[in-house]
Amino acid sequence: MIYNEYKGLSLSALGMGNMRLPVIDGDDSRIDVETSREMIAYCMNAGINYYDTAYGYHGGQSELVVGELLKDYDRESFYLASKFPGYDLGNMPKVEGIFEEQLKKCQVEYFDFYMFHNVCEMNVESYLNPEYGIFDYLMEQKRNGRIRHLGFSTHGDIECIAKFLEAYGKDMEFCQIELNYFDYQFQNAKGKLELLDKWNIPVWVMEPVRGGQLASLSEDATAKLKAARPDEDVPAWAFRFLQSFPSVTMTLSGMSNMDQLKANINTYEENKPLDDEEMKLILDIADDMIRKTTVPCTACHYCVSKCPMGLDIPFLLKLYNEAMVSGSGAFIAPMALSSVDADKQPQSCIECHACEQVCPQTIHIPEELKKFAEKMGN
Repeated sequence: MIYNEYKGLSLSALGMGNMRLPVIDGDDSRIDVETSREMIAYCMNAGINYYDTAYGYHGGQSELVVGELLKDYDRESFYLASKFPGYDLGNMPKVEGIFEEQLKKCQVEYFDFYMFHNVCEMNVESYLNPEYGIFDYLMEQKRNGRIRHLGFSTHGDIECIAKFLEAYGKDMEFCQIELNYFDYQFQNAKGKLELLDKWNIPVWVMEPVRGGQLASLSEDATAKLKAARPDEDVPAWAFRFLQSFPSVTMTLSGMSNMDQLKANINTYEENKPLDDEEMKLILDIADDMIRKTTVPCTACHYCVSKCPMGLDIPFLLKLYNEAMVSGSGAFIAPMALSSVDADKQPQSCIECHACEQVCPQTIHIPEELKKFAEKMGN
């Protein structure tokens, strides 16, 4: 197992995410405890020492199961991470009660790593609102030793992350972002990585294979990767991509079966970052995937100047693309839309087609906005 140094700690470069544990009969809230026990035992024996959970994972069951399974091991032999569930605005006034509940569920006296969960456009103002006292309370827990390292996770855009950092950046010790070779350009993870580097904030990675989307590719793409690295499996390329960035300290994988677990651990027996030619190859493959699955909006904003409803069409098409790429598991688009005024939603398009007349990409914008509204249930 590869290890990375972090503030005097030796962290396994691969951490176990506990959002996609094996379940019974397809019910996300019914974790297969015995299979999960076997997986965690395998992790511990293989040298994984970082375990990530959260208040809402598996319908609130992840913290309970992870806590129960990890209590069999010396508390000093693993690092446990959890998060304050600010993705639900109703939780904002409850930080103290939720934090105490989480410690009990996990059967620990402290969290090694704790995060503001999913800082995004929907909740950033609430996170920054001193009325809720979230930051002050969590900093107090850090001073009391009940949080060893405080950070945040985010699916927000760069402007949102920058706003959060301007307020709390000097006290953030790490940041967890969605980073993979598909989202490097698609979600501008490249820009987020650069922003965090400017703040000297180490990067924790979630969704390294984008929920499994990068675990298998087209025959053509697979052949290209096999030609470049004959002994490397397709999923391993996603991890080698991440090993190419010095600021990536922790990579979390939500492994849901033993085969995935063993394969990923095998990958992390070696550090084999991509060279320039290999990096170009994998990013070209990502670009090809993006072109085939998304609306080709370049955010030139010509359409906005012609829209009588004042819709931010490039932003809406960006969210539509995210929803299309993520399929049934899409959550970023609806989450971001919740911060958009009711009269600026995709269903507010009156189909005047003025936008189409100035679109350099000849996108049928009203048609795409209608599809987006329908996909969001409107």
